[in-house]
Amino acid sequence: MKTKFTLVAIVLAVAVLSIRPTHAQNDKKLSEQTMQNLSTAMHGEAFAYAKYMAFAEHARKSGDTALADLLEKTARTEWLEHFAEEAKLAGLVGPNADNLKDAIKGESYETETMYRNFAQQAEQAGDHEAAQRFEEIRQDEAKHRDAFTAALNNLGKKGHGDR
Repeated sequence: MKTKFTLVAIVLAVAVLSIRPTHAQNDKKLSEQTMQNLSTAMHGEAFAYAKYMAFAEHARKSGDTALADLLEKTARTEWLEHFAEEAKLAGLVGPNADNLKDAIKGESYETETMYRNFAQQAEQAGDHEAAQRFEEIRQDEAKHRDAFTAALNNLGKKGHGDR
């Protein structure tokens, strides 16, 4: 459980900390410091969401449904309100093509660099189970990258363009 939680946290951290403004609110450019603060805030909100959901799963499995419900409700607020509002301010979401290009860039980094390095480092440290898990996740990330690439290539063909 702890390993899964750590992996989710790593992925969220990389995704959120690599935000770039695509289309800031009302085309108003935010200061670099504000963008850094939004990135930090979104990282915290995304991490809290993942952590609270993991806590809720544990609470539910241990029979404490009231605690599980509280944790899930709080997690949804962290994600659907706090993160979403901050992401909007940061201009995180843009046209479909831009979103896909950003997703491909993130998945490519995870595939080609991050998880490869993590697996190698874990193996060198003798952490064989973690090394195997990192490699499995690396393969999943490659599939995500490839699916996003195919979707990007199909955008114009479907007539959806850059909405």
